[in-house]
Amino acid sequence: MRWAEAIAVLGGTPDAWPRLEARYGEPHRRYHTLDHAAAVARDSAWLAQDLGGTDRAVVAVAAWTHDVVYDAKPGEDERASAAWAREALAGVPEPHIERVEDLVLTTIKHDAPPDDLLATALLDADLAILGAPKELYAVYAKAVREEYAKYPDDVWRAGRIAVLEGMLARTLYRSEAARTRWATAAEKNLTTELTHWRRDQPDHR
Repeated sequence: MRWAEAIAVLGGTPDAWPRLEARYGEPHRRYHTLDHAAAVARDSAWLAQDLGGTDRAVVAVAAWTHDVVYDAKPGEDERASAAWAREALAGVPEPHIERVEDLVLTTIKHDAPPDDLLATALLDADLAILGAPKELYAVYAKAVREEYAKYPDDVWRAGRIAVLEGMLARTLYRSEAARTRWATAAEKNLTTELTHWRRDQPDHR
């Protein structure tokens, strides 16, 4: 669902779009761009297709805003994005604003109650790239490394290994639809990248 359509469903005006577009166009971004937000909006719409119109609009707004602030500061970025969404939704009924904020904040730990269908749609869509064809996954992995360029290779390697191990140790996708579509490829992609970073460790034997 497009930004203007979703905002209209919630009773607001799409005036914040130019500012949102400008934030996603910041020069330091490589993966967390407007293309990523659009992909999450698209995939979350597919996952939320059986929900009501208002719920679909809430998920769409959360998708468009979940990375609107991105400075490679996990936790801080999501909280700042939620605050940005609140300001952008001025005029929208408070319950809808709160729901969008809550959804954006679920992306900090990628967790929410199992029965939260809106969060399921957003979180699964946000991880869809993990189940992309290997060539696209490689582009994603390279772009994320570039966004964290301030960290030296050894620090990045250790952190990335921890992230990859954590993702492989849990069930990535909350919905059956997402698991069917992306889980097998995601496991292969994550394992391949993890093997690369482990092999690249200075003390690797």
